[in-house]
Amino acid sequence: MTWERQLENLPAILKIMKRQISTENAPKADAILSQGIIANGLIFVAGQVHMTADGTLIDGSVEDKLKQIMANISEVLSAANSNLDDIVKVTIYVTDMGQMPELNAAYPAYFTQPFPAREAICVKELPLGATIEISAIAVSR
Repeated sequence: MTWERQLENLPAILKIMKRQISTENAPKADAILSQGIIANGLIFVAGQVHMTADGTLIDGSVEDKLKQIMANISEVLSAANSNLDDIVKVTIYVTDMGQMPELNAAYPAYFTQPFPAREAICVKELPLGATIEISAIAVSR
């Protein structure tokens, strides 16, 4: 194929391809939401709260809540043939910044170095009465 022909095909090559990720092993997404999306080599995991796949909101310590959230994220990534090691960006939402010391103590156990880029944002409230929500971006294998 000549380079001119390749240039003609360039818009098709650059076209964004996206695919929905769905698993029964994490809380279900409402009809207008997705648990995750794969697009152009990246996996976007929707915000996960400390809820089991059957819809039970986990109470307890920040560490308990983080464990459930990371299990949910792991299940969504698994449905995309990926895992926590592929995460490059994490966004954490909390309703109280007082949760951050305990969260920071437990958080590193879920990742290997180099750790993903991360931001933490304090919000007035989260869906379903949750106190922590985490979304992630990972590279697709």
